[in-house]
Amino acid sequence: MEKVMWLVLGATVIVASLRADRSDRARLVARFALGALFLIFGALVNVIYLATDWDSFAAFGEMSQFAFVRETWASLVVPNTGFFIGLLILGEATAGILVLSGGRRLELGLVLLLAFHVGLLFFGWWLWLYAVPMLGALTLLLRAQRRHRVDIATPRHGVHGASSRADTARAGGSGADPRLTGARAR
Repeated sequence: MEKVMWLVLGATVIVASLRADRSDRARLVARFALGALFLIFGALVNVIYLATDWDSFAAFGEMSQFAFVRETWASLVVPNTGFFIGLLILGEATAGILVLSGGRRLELGLVLLLAFHVGLLFFGWWLWLYAVPMLGALTLLLRAQRRHRVDIATPRHGVHGASSRADTARAGGSGADPRLTGARAR
């Protein structure tokens, strides 16, 4: 079940990220799908695995294409599974909460998830099929979020911070954009 949800939510994040730069709705869909992915199908599922299938974490490290990862996983993580998987759960939950929080916290969550997905690349070629598209999607989302934040903070045009022609007219301006009418700006 959780693998299907990773696929569905991951695909939702990827598709929504392609439109996130132009659509508030796409940014919101990607944000909620990503938050659910890491809070529910990351942190919560790993809590359940930790309680019911402790040995499944040993097999995860064995799939790496790199000997140093397999050896380090076997000698460090497997004997201390509770500690290291606890850190993983804490990291996934934190990233999920940050993403759902929005604003600058969303941006921090996206940076953490970028680092997480780079780390996944060391655990087997099959994870590249998931992690590489997600790295692209997370990068697009981060760019769209930063642009959106800058757009909100920057007034469009007008007099005294007015953002529309009607606001400009109420503020005492002509309401016409001088670039479009050929008029000289004051």
